[in-house]
Amino acid sequence: MELITQTQGTILLEDLIYTWMEAFIIDRKARGLAEGTVEFYRKKLKLFYDFSDSQLDSTIDQITPTVIRQFLLYLEESDHNPGGRHAAYRALRTFLYWYEDEAEPDNWRNPIRKVKPPRVPVKIFDPSPIIDIDKMIATCEKGTLLGERDAAILLCLLDTGVRASELLGMDIVDTDLILADALIRQGKGRKPRFVHICKRTRKAIRSYIRQRKDTKQALWITHPRFGPNRLSYDGLRSILVRLARNAGVNQPTPHDFRRSFCISMLRSGGCIYPG
Repeated sequence: MELITQTQGTILLEDLIYTWMEAFIIDRKARGLAEGTVEFYRKKLKLFYDFSDSQLDSTIDQITPTVIRQFLLYLEESDHNPGGRHAAYRALRTFLYWYEDEAEPDNWRNPIRKVKPPRVPVKIFDPSPIIDIDKMIATCEKGTLLGERDAAILLCLLDTGVRASELLGMDIVDTDLILADALIRQGKGRKPRFVHICKRTRKAIRSYIRQRKDTKQALWITHPRFGPNRLSYDGLRSILVRLARNAGVNQPTPHDFRRSFCISMLRSGGCIYPG
């Protein structure tokens, strides 16, 4: 979205959809929302902005219930899945309710009030089978930095149930391998918490750290020839793709490990790999 720096005919800059969307993003940042949450709003609102711009709708008062419904149909025809369409609706709804409260416009009725959210089919997601994860761990080359790192990451994901962002944000100093816990500094809602680390995972993390020759504070790093730098989400996803391919199993997502952890806790109340 390009910033419009002048009025278009009788349209004022302060009436433009883009102007208010930028103000909304600034508000989200000022409120201290997580970077990922801010980016979610930015991406989803850009979908609506691009659609409204293609329809020559540039001002807030041009957003009607019909325009919103046309936008949702456009997403469906553009092969956005039900979850993606619902996410776009939620972002737009939050924006319009914020605008209503922020601008307090006269003689304006919020169009989102008349548009029901798109239905999302109930789908049960299965966790990754433990046997598949065992096969992936078996492909990790022992005695090498990347091999020890990859095995430790798989075990840590499965053992702690942390989210991908929480895993990637871990620092070495946050991991106490004696007290068997790790500090998650910014969990959901930016709330810190401790997670327990079982014996096999602690052993894997120790083996990985022994391979480290750098002084980086990040627990999970890229190959030294790339910095080393803190491992990114794309880097984590690439690891899972590679290990699944090498093991000949279906590729799991980081959240699949979280589901496996939750099911294990419900069934046994303990570690998946206690030994």
